[in-house]
Amino acid sequence: MVAVAYVNGRICSQQDALISVFDHGFLFGEGVYEVIRTYDGEPFLLDRHLRRLRTSAGMLALKVATTDAEFEANIRSTISALEAAPGATRSDYYIRIVLTRGVGDMTYDPAASPAPTTVIILRPLAPSPPEIYEKGVTIALVPIVRNHPGTVSPLIKSNNLLNNAMAMQEAMRRGAFEGLMRNYRGELAECAQSNIFIVRHGELMTPPLTAGILSGITREFILEFAQAIGIPGHETMLHDEDLFTADEAFLSVTTREIIPVVRVDDRVIGNGQPGPITHMLLVEFRRRARELAHRRSV
Repeated sequence: MVAVAYVNGRICSQQDALISVFDHGFLFGEGVYEVIRTYDGEPFLLDRHLRRLRTSAGMLALKVATTDAEFEANIRSTISALEAAPGATRSDYYIRIVLTRGVGDMTYDPAASPAPTTVIILRPLAPSPPEIYEKGVTIALVPIVRNHPGTVSPLIKSNNLLNNAMAMQEAMRRGAFEGLMRNYRGELAECAQSNIFIVRHGELMTPPLTAGILSGITREFILEFAQAIGIPGHETMLHDEDLFTADEAFLSVTTREIIPVVRVDDRVIGNGQPGPITHMLLVEFRRRARELAHRRSV
């Protein structure tokens, strides 16, 4: 797959996209990131992603000197470079912005790294298999506990993804599409790569931020437009039994939108098929995403 990257002001090929081994993002995991996708070439909810990027960076005392307008200009330049690359075709794109503390001596002192590293990775967005939307997916309740908010706060979209990687690898060993984690109190938190929703009696429910989860941009968008189309939704603490007895369940994630969950390990959710409210939300999500992309492009 063709990919290009913006690295500290220079756009280069995948093979030439390099950073120093003395970068504190590599040495200590000091950094934050965002994943954004495009619709019809337009970055979706870019302002919200950049807002969260700045919030995450602020929680690490990581200075972000780049303005939102500069980020957008750099993204568009990187898209243009990818579209001009040999073998590239126009498509929707996966965009990953990575900020790290930067290069410095091997010390935890932030003053040792005065110049943060900025990377934008861009590649065509791999299409999701249609069957995950048509038939739904199985997820696994994994024993990996979501980070305690008093350690590395889940509100930080951190480059240090060991917690998520371990949860996802456990799910993969069990043949599941995703791994769902509980928090330190045993409440449902979030999946390795997505947020979780359930539907009961026509009402949408998802764990609150206080359950120790990332403030998902897609999650936020769904809660907003669900109310607008007459589907009540709110944040509430959820437990295993809430999920097992739900009428429907689904995942929300930037790159794949809304994915129906029809089974959790050996427990069937609802009637074992994607539910009507999940389908309604997916259709409405895609309609609004395309509409927003059209507004930005004119």
